[in-house]
Amino acid sequence: MEQVLQDALEFSQTLTQQIGETLATQFGKVQAQEKPDGSLVTNSDQWADEQIRSAIASRFRDHGVLTEETVHVFPDKEWCWVIDPIDGTTNFTRGIPVWGISLGLLYRGMPVFGYVHFPILQQSFHGFWLTGSGLAGENGAYRNGEPIASSPDDPSQSHLFSLCARSTSILEQSLPCKTRIVGVCTYSFLLVASGAALGAIEAIPKVWDLAAVWVIVQGAGGQFVFLTPESVFPLQPGENYGKKPLPTLVVSRGDLIPIFHPLVQSIGKQAMTPQN
Repeated sequence: MEQVLQDALEFSQTLTQQIGETLATQFGKVQAQEKPDGSLVTNSDQWADEQIRSAIASRFRDHGVLTEETVHVFPDKEWCWVIDPIDGTTNFTRGIPVWGISLGLLYRGMPVFGYVHFPILQQSFHGFWLTGSGLAGENGAYRNGEPIASSPDDPSQSHLFSLCARSTSILEQSLPCKTRIVGVCTYSFLLVASGAALGAIEAIPKVWDLAAVWVIVQGAGGQFVFLTPESVFPLQPGENYGKKPLPTLVVSRGDLIPIFHPLVQSIGKQAMTPQN
């Protein structure tokens, strides 16, 4: 495997553990402010963002960064980190333990490594997806260092499909699984990667919600289906991704796409329609 990816794994493990320990002391104790797009931000998000950017600049000096809190324009760099310092800020502020730190590493605009750490749950997911990247190495996905795989099962009422708050309208249709709302995009998709759910839909995720888990889900055998007119990856240098919703379906295997896609495609159309 390319040395930079091995370095990225070691770096991500150490950094997210350190940052997570500090954030855990602030968990459920901070106030959030609403950003112009309606999402929430806290001083903890901003602190974690600065810490991650500073660490990357020190360890990987030729790498670019794109983050939720500060840098939204994708840089013209061969390697770039895409960062969500706290995915699940609402949960973080309300004392709900499902929230995480997400780091994705892109090579020429394509995600090739992802790492997501959930400090309170003590779960860390990482993966490699090198297919088509030109890099050498094996694909794979892991939770706490152990391999994970998406489920081979067929849908039933004993299986799960994960919704987001903006996709509950599909409950009006005949969904072939029970539903859950986790409230955290990365964790919702990682439930599919780990075999706990057969599918998940997120109506308005941004690129920092997707970069790391795009790698891990595929490394585990699952598939992404972007409900956008154009492919999301590779990211384009100079493009501003700060206001781009990227509605996304994730399924545990490709032959479930015809089952779930017709049920969620209206969510994608709604998300891509400009709001007055």
